[in-house]
Amino acid sequence: MNNIISAVGFCNRTGKGDLSVLDASLREIAETGADACEIGVYAEEIISGGRIIEDRMLRVADIVRRHTFKKLSLHGQILSNFMDREHLHLQKKVVRAMLELCDRLGAGILVHHSGAGQLASGENGADLDRMEREALAEMGDVAKGYGVRIALENIFTTESGQYRQTPSEVAATVKAIGSDNVVALIDFSHAYIESTYRNLDFLEELRAMAPVTGHLHVHDSFGLPYSMTRFYHPAEATALGIGDLHLPIGWGDISWEDIFSTLTFLPDTTLIMEINAERFGDQQPACLERARRLAAMQRG
Repeated sequence: MNNIISAVGFCNRTGKGDLSVLDASLREIAETGADACEIGVYAEEIISGGRIIEDRMLRVADIVRRHTFKKLSLHGQILSNFMDREHLHLQKKVVRAMLELCDRLGAGILVHHSGAGQLASGENGADLDRMEREALAEMGDVAKGYGVRIALENIFTTESGQYRQTPSEVAATVKAIGSDNVVALIDFSHAYIESTYRNLDFLEELRAMAPVTGHLHVHDSFGLPYSMTRFYHPAEATALGIGDLHLPIGWGDISWEDIFSTLTFLPDTTLIMEINAERFGDQQPACLERARRLAAMQRG
């Protein structure tokens, strides 16, 4: 590794909420030789009404201690959304609890999805941007107290009429907040899909994000928006190449070497492959090897 990308690993496969697969899923990642792990803590029923359930937290802490990773990150709620006016107070309670979990479990990053919403009458995108920035700045102060960074992840448009920031606009949000504890997270497949949907220059969108990016989500796709959504098995979407496929590196058509040889991210960035063992365990070793070669292209 180097001082730009300091660790490479995988996200764990999530269970049904009873912690039954957590230990095995972390062991699977450790056995690949990865030195980073991202835990989908949102799926483990540890937070209730914005409060940490102590006995569950202690069980999770015991499981996490069994595995030695150089870098640990937690993935917050999939529906995390600081543009959700109706539920903003609840959203912030959960993020506060997640940040405490990061501190107690030794995770340096909390992944938080960038916001989205339907514009109300008389409302514009700037109103939602402002709401999100104010909430992120507030949570950034909380994160600072724990020595944790919030990584704001770019997401693609998911429904008609939705207000959603482009990757470059996510970067602008991070810059406007101006906190060392709020960084951008590039999800390359998400950026590819949104660039296709909006007819944007994919590489230019990545260039805008890179200088404020401290966390990476790597998985392959063909950048095709969901022109259809009914599949009887995930492999059918793979065969068609449609959507956010979370494929092994090289199964899609993202030009990984071109990207990593061109862009430079923030120091101490972690690269997490969202390519889990449930579908692609046999592909993880080759993906890890290639991801480490990509990381080596970064020179600080």
